[in-house]
Amino acid sequence: MDENKLIQENEPKDLSFTAIYGSQFRDYQEKVQEGEEPAAKTLPSSISEEDMQALQRSKEQVLIGRTAKRKLEEEQRRKSRVRAPKEPKPEKPVREKAPKPKKERTEEPVGKLGAGRIVGRVLTVVLTTVLAVVLALVVIVASIIHGPSESARDTFVTTVLESGNLKFLATMFLSEDEINEIVSRTSMGEMETDIDEGMIATDTPVEGNFDEHGVEIVQVNGRSFFGTLMIVADPSQVFVGTTYPWGEYGKELGQLCDMHQAVGGVNGGLYAADMNKGGRPYGVCVSNGEILLNDPSGWTGLYMIGLDSKNILRIESISGWTPNQFKSFVEEQGIRDAVAFQDEASDSNNHFVPLIINGEARQLNGAGSGANPRTVIGQRADGAILLLVTDGRGASGHLGATAQDLINVMQQYGAVNAANLDGGSSSSLYYDGEYLMTSVTLYYANSSWRLPTSFLVKSAAGEGGN
Repeated sequence: MDENKLIQENEPKDLSFTAIYGSQFRDYQEKVQEGEEPAAKTLPSSISEEDMQALQRSKEQVLIGRTAKRKLEEEQRRKSRVRAPKEPKPEKPVREKAPKPKKERTEEPVGKLGAGRIVGRVLTVVLTTVLAVVLALVVIVASIIHGPSESARDTFVTTVLESGNLKFLATMFLSEDEINEIVSRTSMGEMETDIDEGMIATDTPVEGNFDEHGVEIVQVNGRSFFGTLMIVADPSQVFVGTTYPWGEYGKELGQLCDMHQAVGGVNGGLYAADMNKGGRPYGVCVSNGEILLNDPSGWTGLYMIGLDSKNILRIESISGWTPNQFKSFVEEQGIRDAVAFQDEASDSNNHFVPLIINGEARQLNGAGSGANPRTVIGQRADGAILLLVTDGRGASGHLGATAQDLINVMQQYGAVNAANLDGGSSSSLYYDGEYLMTSVTLYYANSSWRLPTSFLVKSAAGEGGN
């Protein structure tokens, strides 16, 4: 039922009498609520019983109407509280920020600040690399010297003692007495060097696979080295090529070959190798019978290595000789080409010369030396000359050849006499326009150090020479 209609139906039709008898009616109603049954006489005389009941009904209808009205109002208020969907708030306008002005990158002048930064970074990298290498080297050396292997320690010490600039690696970790003890365990015996010319027959046929130049190239290998052997059929093809008159700088081996129209050769004798200038030899030098250097005195353990007029390889100790003695020897023995090298008595593992004399190998303690790049000259019984160069010092992972290694190779290829020449970074072999063996220094990997002297080979066709 509609609530408005309910209110209208329950509203009293005539309530004018309630205003007149209001107080009396209230008294009557209070008694009814208290449970008393009011007597009829208590009602106002002017109100009949019938009117009083009508009044009561009217009151009840009023209450019912008011209650219904109140509910209707509450329902209307409740419905009015249901909020309508909110309208979206207008978006705030986004304030566009003005772009910051970009800083213009100014180009640094290449010749000043830019170049300075580049140089600084390069130097930093280089110094860091050098320090890392030095640290690694110290650790490796210490582990070898103080490691459990006595053989490895002896080989390492004798190897660095033979070098020109690495001796400090031994003295840094060992005392002088400890070094001398190691040297004594790997030393060489003394050796007579009187060559028996009767053991060499230079007029006999020579066997081998020689090319048009009268040269045979053979590859040799050992446990710790790789080598190239040049066999020259005719010993008269071998001579000493020089840069004489001596200057500050020498020549690379290939340049010496070109200068003397030689087909090949190897490095020669002792010389001033500082800063790779290589302009002046030490000791003595003879080329084509002419003495170009005569200063044998003052050099401990000095040897002359060369060929005489009979094309016999000569290995002669000239330690302590005077210039006049050497001159007389050259003239009397007919020495045509020769250089000098040391068998240094103060440090027998620094340099050594004789390897085989008259078919007898030199007596060695242990390997006799350290392992390094080497250059060796030898002669067979048929007169053929053997020129051997080996690698080492890390080249192709090789440490190098020892004195025992050199003797083994020379004996294998029939050497009656053999001598060690200047080695190390100087060791190189050039033939037919290319380097078959090069120095181990990285910068000169495709050439050689500058040299003042060399053993060169002219062609069998007679081209080239001094």
